[in-house]
Amino acid sequence: MAKPVCVVAGVGPGNGLAISQRFAQADYQIAMLARQESTLEPLQAQVANSMALPCDLTESRDIAATFARVKAELGPPDVLIYNAGSGLFGAPLDTRPEDFTTAWRVNALGLLLSAQQVAPDMISRGGGSIIVTGATASLRGGANFTAFASAKAAQRNLAQSLSRSLGPQGVHVALVIVDGIIDTPRTRELFGDKPDATYLKPAAIADSVFQISAQDRSAWTFELDLRPSGEAW
Repeated sequence: MAKPVCVVAGVGPGNGLAISQRFAQADYQIAMLARQESTLEPLQAQVANSMALPCDLTESRDIAATFARVKAELGPPDVLIYNAGSGLFGAPLDTRPEDFTTAWRVNALGLLLSAQQVAPDMISRGGGSIIVTGATASLRGGANFTAFASAKAAQRNLAQSLSRSLGPQGVHVALVIVDGIIDTPRTRELFGDKPDATYLKPAAIADSVFQISAQDRSAWTFELDLRPSGEAW
């Protein structure tokens, strides 16, 4: 029997890597997607049963070609984790149109195009999961979060539309809102003076994502907030 397939779209050394490792531990075949091949190369060796594929998640042709390769080499995905996120920060009057558009393309358009690639096969076999990494910025627009908050709000609404459309067809769509600082070497360097209680551990986030993917359809989660014990909210 073929092993199930998980695509992690948007892989870096934090959540993307941890989620890939968690599904690999559950005996999934993993397709790891990121824009830069140089990002993927050092990470693939840390994930068993994985293939690393450069993919621009803002370009429909690139997405179609990448998912076609996944299906041909591994099989139709059982799980899609959409972990891609981007957005330069700035006040509304300082935000360039191209930065605003890019944030929307990465967070919202990329999710739509990726879901369109995997959902038909999930519907055909009567099951599958699409899990999106969201942010608290999707719920409120901070003064200097113009592009990012707008894009994340669009992503959240799109995830709701996907859930309402695909759920009755057997496909579980969920949004995980990550509220806080992800514990990576880079963030430790930037925020090293903060106590451990203010950091989210990528492995713990990955555990929650995996648990959502395995939920019984009689009790599906759509939206889950994850934050460290020290986060003010």
